[in-house]
Amino acid sequence: MDEEGKMTIFVTSGPETPQRCATPFYMANIAAAMDNEAEMIFQIDGVLLMKKGIAEGLVAKEGGKRIIDFIKEAKEAGVEMRVCSAALQLHDMSEDDLIEECDGVIGAAYMVDVGMDSAMVLNY
Repeated sequence: MDEEGKMTIFVTSGPETPQRCATPFYMANIAAAMDNEAEMIFQIDGVLLMKKGIAEGLVAKEGGKRIIDFIKEAKEAGVEMRVCSAALQLHDMSEDDLIEECDGVIGAAYMVDVGMDSAMVLNY
């Protein structure tokens, strides 16, 4: 890419569909490695990936790398990770339930703004 772009990934898939949980982190990591801004927003069941204790025991494929390791790699690459406030309520969670890699809680207006400002939006 000639100049830095922004990729936003909306993650609605959670532990019930583990085969869909590694790729979003991988794609965000690649975007960041290519000097792009990458942000992940966790909605609906995706918020469960940011819950303490969940990603440590989750793999996309039997014998594969743990989802927590994908999360840590993406965070080390500079990927921002935020959760939807409504999704927290949906799952009776609070900010105290979130892993340290999570960058905070956001609302609908933020999600619309970031999606509109992104060069690429992916959904998983």
